[in-house]
Amino acid sequence: MSSVYESMTTEQLDDEIAQLEGEVEKLRARGLKLDMTRGKPSPEQVDLSRPMLDVLNSTSELIDDGVDAGNYGCPDGVPSARRLMADVLGVSPESVILGGSSSLNIMNDVVVHGWIHGVQGHEPQALQAQRTSLKFLCPSPGYDRHFAVSASVGFENVPVRMTADGPDMDEVERLVEGDPTVKGIWCVPKYSNPTGVTYADEVVRRFAALKPAAPDFRIFWDNAYIVHDLTDEPDQLLEVFGAIAEAGNDDLVYEFASTSKVTFPGSGIACVAASPADLADLRAGFGIERVCSDKLSQLAHARWLHDAAGVRAHMADQARILRPRFELVESKLTEGLADLGCATWSHPRGGYFVSFDGPKGSAKAIVALAAELGVKMTGAGATWPGGNDPDDTNIRIAPSYPSLEDLGGALDVFCACVRLVSARLARKAR
Repeated sequence: MSSVYESMTTEQLDDEIAQLEGEVEKLRARGLKLDMTRGKPSPEQVDLSRPMLDVLNSTSELIDDGVDAGNYGCPDGVPSARRLMADVLGVSPESVILGGSSSLNIMNDVVVHGWIHGVQGHEPQALQAQRTSLKFLCPSPGYDRHFAVSASVGFENVPVRMTADGPDMDEVERLVEGDPTVKGIWCVPKYSNPTGVTYADEVVRRFAALKPAAPDFRIFWDNAYIVHDLTDEPDQLLEVFGAIAEAGNDDLVYEFASTSKVTFPGSGIACVAASPADLADLRAGFGIERVCSDKLSQLAHARWLHDAAGVRAHMADQARILRPRFELVESKLTEGLADLGCATWSHPRGGYFVSFDGPKGSAKAIVALAAELGVKMTGAGATWPGGNDPDDTNIRIAPSYPSLEDLGGALDVFCACVRLVSARLARKAR
């Protein structure tokens, strides 16, 4: 991108840098201590779910469709909660397994299952990896914790370019259909982390029609933000299992979701949905460690939220808290940077993040300078496998947790850092 700094004379640029350095020193003197490193719900959002704590008490009926939620058993989760999560995903309850409050935990278990035990009777991937390096595709910019899961067991994470419609499907098809060492791909199909992109219908259909070279290849479809809309005209995502059926495929996708950013992040419901054969395979693996899941939390969620309509009503209240924060990000970035031509950023209609790109070679310097001024952000490069952003441009902005006042202050610091680093880079290029 070309900025106004590049059009200045050397003398003008030196004067501009001196002025910007003065602004930064004034910000340093404020002694700020603000944290924007993770996309956590704000206290106000979490408080919306406090009434759920009153749903169960010492006199509550704990039997759910014949299942005793207070005792061992039913490792798939209580029936009413399975119906709730299935309704949210638009699938049948029979295709859903519940477990714990974190979908990341289930994703890790599924990856480890394929690595140690193999997928549906295929050779364990750990044994395959003794002969050749195995790969996991990582649409980038993407979610750092996804990349950490696949890297932790031994996969080589391979970045795939994100577009305005989703991952570059020409590249995905080339790799998945031509290379049997490719065993999976991470996807956040609605309001992707961090870009906010929702996969176009055609992208979903091309995923559903994949003909993998590896029979144990699976799409890890992390629908983390399926109900996290910010506007009255939310993005619409094509339901993936219906698309798979239309394409004549079957065992292809593991879909994940949770209530981590719906109710209480520390005590919610997480689930995986899959084909009947894949689900049977996962049950066999999960059965080694799971006698039962947290059925009391599942029961409380089901009785309080009821169904997908109840979830959407609750999330509308969440959106009223979140929306002003995203609007503040948009106004601060526009006011501070739009006329300079040194940055671009996403304009999401849902999810939890804004994806920001500065000049080439700027992201690490911007994040480091902001930290010096008391504003901690997600590490530069975190949105790429191994923390290696090839152009050092991308920064994930997480506006959900701070108060509006603190967020405004943090964004003032951020914009000042972007301006100074961009000007210094322009001067260095002379």
